[in-house]
Amino acid sequence: MYFWAVETQRQKKIAGLLQQDLAEMLQRAAVDGGLQGIILSVTKVHVTSDLSIAKVYVSIFPVKEATGLIKGIQAQKAQFRHELARRTRNQLRRVPELQFYLDDSLEYIENIEKSLKEGEDPIENPDLLPRRKKS
Repeated sequence: MYFWAVETQRQKKIAGLLQQDLAEMLQRAAVDGGLQGIILSVTKVHVTSDLSIAKVYVSIFPVKEATGLIKGIQAQKAQFRHELARRTRNQLRRVPELQFYLDDSLEYIENIEKSLKEGEDPIENPDLLPRRKKS
C-alpha cells in the first residue's frame, strides 16, 4: 500500500527533477521518432513517500493521437527509467518505477469552453441544469 497524501519537500524536489528530465526525454523521443506536429508535455509527477513509484502525467496534443502514444510510452518505460538513472546518478540513489498516465485536463477544459460558446450556459438557461446533474 502506498501513501499519496501530503508531499514532503524531498518528494517535491525529486518530482520536479523527474518532471524536467522526462519532459526533455519525451520531446526528444518524439522528434527522433519522426512525430511532427505532436506536442508532449509532462504536466505533473507524484512520487510515493518511500520514493519507489512515480506517477507521471503526460499531456499530448492533438488529442486523437494520445491513446496510441501513451501506450508506446508505457511500452518503453524501462528505457526511460534507465535514461533517468544515467541522468540523475549523482542526485538519486534509486530511480522510482515509472507509471505513465494520460492527462486529459486540457481536453476537459476545451469541452467546457466549447459548451459555453455553444450557448449551453446553465446560468443563462436554467433548464439545462437537470440534464447536467450527475446520477
